[in-house]
Amino acid sequence: MGKLARKVALVGAGMCKFGRNFPLQRNPDMWVEAWLNAVKTVDNGIEPKDIDACYIGNYSSDLFNHQGHLGPQMANLVGLTPKPAPRFEGACASSGIALRQAVIAIASGVHDVIAVGGVECMTEVSTTLVTDTLATASDSIFEYPAGATFPGLYAAIASAHFHKYGTTAEDLMRVGIKNHENGKENPFAQMQQSIKEMMASKIVRYKEQGRDVPDWKDEFDFLKSSSNPFIASPLRLFDCSLITDGAACLFLVAGDVAKKFTDTPIWITGTGQGSAALSLHDRDSLTSFIATREAARQAYEMSGLKPKDIQICEVHDCFTIAEILAMEDLGFYEKGKAVEAIKNGETKLDGRLPINTSGGLKSKGHPVGATGAAHAVETFKQMRGIAERNRQVKFDVERAMTHNLGGSGGTCVVHIYEK
Repeated sequence: MGKLARKVALVGAGMCKFGRNFPLQRNPDMWVEAWLNAVKTVDNGIEPKDIDACYIGNYSSDLFNHQGHLGPQMANLVGLTPKPAPRFEGACASSGIALRQAVIAIASGVHDVIAVGGVECMTEVSTTLVTDTLATASDSIFEYPAGATFPGLYAAIASAHFHKYGTTAEDLMRVGIKNHENGKENPFAQMQQSIKEMMASKIVRYKEQGRDVPDWKDEFDFLKSSSNPFIASPLRLFDCSLITDGAACLFLVAGDVAKKFTDTPIWITGTGQGSAALSLHDRDSLTSFIATREAARQAYEMSGLKPKDIQICEVHDCFTIAEILAMEDLGFYEKGKAVEAIKNGETKLDGRLPINTSGGLKSKGHPVGATGAAHAVETFKQMRGIAERNRQVKFDVERAMTHNLGGSGGTCVVHIYEK
């Protein structure tokens, strides 16, 4: 992998509040809110006339909202037509791909300034239809007809990791507990409560209803109870990310015009994308994602950095086991060793390598087409020292990474950021 032919900077980033936003908001409303939020973060301002193109990541507005051809619609809302406005699809990695393609377009000299968006409105349809739509990102010939929805697929991955490395249900629980602690400090997150707070709330409700109060000593007791039912063993409810509506917006510019917008650009120095067989039965291993390893290899090689150089990382924790695999596949820890690092608190906000300071998909939410761009929003905030409430890391972040996975690992996009 060679270096980028031109430097590429992230000069602004914003998002709308993630959550169950329908029917008050649909894709157009959330996108405009994210756009306005991002504009506020550009130090010297940015206007539609400054922007050459609009790259939109979206997984399936066709099935969720009966609306295709989303790119021009989003571009028109913010005054960017008749400029190019393609839509990119790669399952949950859709806006990660949009970001990567924008980096490549700017580095090539085709464009100087690109607005990158990610949008998804998932709650317009029932949970059954959401499950059916998401299943189109897996193998619809073999897996879905056999009943292998995404919780089932990731349950198979978790079971394989348990068997090979001795990983336990409590290891998964630690991931969820940590991410909810971070998410409660994120005003844009869907679930702004820690697991402990949810446990305490349920105890209060039981008392008010005159019911027997459970003898939960800590979060682990709560997460092992019927309040956290199995979805696909060994995965329980709190191992799974949320059905979410949301949008995110990024402004990317060429290095030679970055000073027009800010004196403190965040440089994107590495980008990589990998792929894998869509079906789990076609893969050599269930305990590692080859697409992540390949995307990371490309990004590290392009940036000249190594795993030890990364200070924070937003990883794709669509299920708690996915965060563990990402930590290992990105090279931060040897296979089977990530759980020990989690147990030691290394990935907490005050740890050696904070992971998912935003709360991750587990707490922040997972509007699939917006997730990759939202990773970059959190990274921008942490590197600029403007993360809200009490989730700003306590050191100066000079090097960061985002990891955006599509489906059950069929696609992966990795980006590296530097000051």
